[in-house]
Amino acid sequence: MLTRKQHELLMFIHERMKESGIPPSFDEMKEALDLASKSGIHRLITALEERGFIRRLPNRARALEVVKLPDSMNPSLGGRKARFEPSVIEGNLGRVAAPPPRSETSGDSDSGRPVSVPVMGRIAAGVPIEAIQTHSHTIAVPPEMLGAGEHFALEVRGDSMIEAGIFDGDTVLIKKQDSAGTGDIVVALVDDEEATLKRLRRRGNSIALEAANPAYETRIFGPERVKVQGRLVGLLRKY
Repeated sequence: MLTRKQHELLMFIHERMKESGIPPSFDEMKEALDLASKSGIHRLITALEERGFIRRLPNRARALEVVKLPDSMNPSLGGRKARFEPSVIEGNLGRVAAPPPRSETSGDSDSGRPVSVPVMGRIAAGVPIEAIQTHSHTIAVPPEMLGAGEHFALEVRGDSMIEAGIFDGDTVLIKKQDSAGTGDIVVALVDDEEATLKRLRRRGNSIALEAANPAYETRIFGPERVKVQGRLVGLLRKY
């Protein structure tokens, strides 16, 4: 599964290779995808390489090879920006209602029944990447881990939050909300393109996205560049 931006870049490289036999430059890719910096292109290329769609040839500048194309080429992907806006499935999926008042005459309660939470793809605990926004499957979560509200889950990739006890391969449980307090661990959307899991801190008129690993630097943004998508409320791990 590719994000829209990954799909757009793959097809741009493919078409350019068919036309001229030479891969486009980073500047050409940046302009074609309307990105603000070449670092975004680097992240997209790395993601495509990790997924087996392209290969970088060693010791050669601008040496890219398209290994395969998606099985299904959806034309609706072209020309639109990919935004990570996890839409929690409507209805009761991922939603925990406030508990009703207890009654001495009430019988057995289903309040302990597991809640089905949609897994919306992967999130970077490292350098921000575009998150997959496809609802791939659901997981059953005990309601006491969630509290009231709407929730979604994301699979963690990266090691920048290891000192907060969040490791590569973990599944994080996120309460859907658009605000958070300083010090909260949040899913943050940067420039409407890149999603990452970081600790949010407010520094005057700026917002800092802080890693929990000294190998990663804290990134500072203007408030208009960062949108909170949700707050970390729980974590699941397989052994």
